[in-house]
Amino acid sequence: MAAYGLYTHIASNKFRSMLLLGGLFLLIYVMVFAGALIAEAVSNVGGSVDYYLAAATRDMIKAVPLATIGAALWIVIAYFFHQKIIDAVTGGHDVTRQEQPRLYNLLENLCISRGIPMPKLKIVDSDALNAYATGLNPRQYSVTVTSGLLRSLNDQEVEAVLGHELTHIRNGDVQLMVIAVVIAGVVGFFAELFFRIFFNSGFNFSFGRSRSSSSSSDSDRKGGGGGAFIVIILAIALIALAWGLSLVVRFALSRSREFLADAGSVELTKNPDAMISALRKIENRGELPGATSAVMEMCLDNPREGFADLFATHPSVDSRVKALVQFAGGHDPGPLALPPSVDDTGAPNPGGQPSLPGNTAPPTGPWSTPGQPASPPPGPWNKPAGPWG
Repeated sequence: MAAYGLYTHIASNKFRSMLLLGGLFLLIYVMVFAGALIAEAVSNVGGSVDYYLAAATRDMIKAVPLATIGAALWIVIAYFFHQKIIDAVTGGHDVTRQEQPRLYNLLENLCISRGIPMPKLKIVDSDALNAYATGLNPRQYSVTVTSGLLRSLNDQEVEAVLGHELTHIRNGDVQLMVIAVVIAGVVGFFAELFFRIFFNSGFNFSFGRSRSSSSSSDSDRKGGGGGAFIVIILAIALIALAWGLSLVVRFALSRSREFLADAGSVELTKNPDAMISALRKIENRGELPGATSAVMEMCLDNPREGFADLFATHPSVDSRVKALVQFAGGHDPGPLALPPSVDDTGAPNPGGQPSLPGNTAPPTGPWSTPGQPASPPPGPWNKPAGPWG
């Protein structure tokens, strides 16, 4: 599908994503076939490769309905409980307008301006700078931000981050990511379970002829005494391939959507510079302690990287900023240092405005100078009292 402009890019991306999810679902059946191969090789030692393949195919056909029901049940469980699971992992909790008026008003203004239903707001008490959106339907949608992000970003930057997460909701990215994580979780769970059992239980296969070789029903299995060994190797390769492909699909879904979410944020806020500065401040500061890789894939930025960036779930901040500069007319300030997030008394400093050095008070009058104590100008009644003053 050719893509011309933002909305056709979104439609094209959704079409490709649905194909990827379909392929991800097929990996479950690959796992079932690999399990059938192993079961046949263990229970009927001494057969040929052709025999094992035919027997495993028959077993898989019988198991497909059960596998489909099991996968559907897993998705249903995730549909109703995925938010509770994510909140339990990250420590996210709901907030109201009274608790977070600044954050609530920024999100509400964005939703009202474009007629978007207001999602729930959640806060993760963490110094990390990150945000993510979750939910599978309008009643479940929620946007979660960290307390560190609120302290370190000003209103325009927080608004850009909220616009980014709202775009994920508008584009249907959230539903696809949750489903992808759930299905990939099924594949990964059974793959890891198999490898743990296989390598820790010390399986010992006697890849020879079956003791019942005199039986007439075994005559079609003879002549391939090493078939069981070949089939076991094939099954291991299929499981490893399914596991690897499930990760690749998850990475492709996440990586391809961040550019569109950045563009959608600029469309909502009309402020590309705010999105750029937010990305620069969040860069390499988004690690959520204790969060699983699946949760980090949903975040605005995922600092976890794989080998040679091959398994990175997000585009680099540099590439995202470059796209915003090229296509949205933004300006890149380069890597940014965070301003102090609290003042000298330990009180929160919303918006990341820098506090004044030392124990000085903020400017309060026309004679005050930033960084100096607030006092009137020298005069005849307020001269220093001498060396003993």
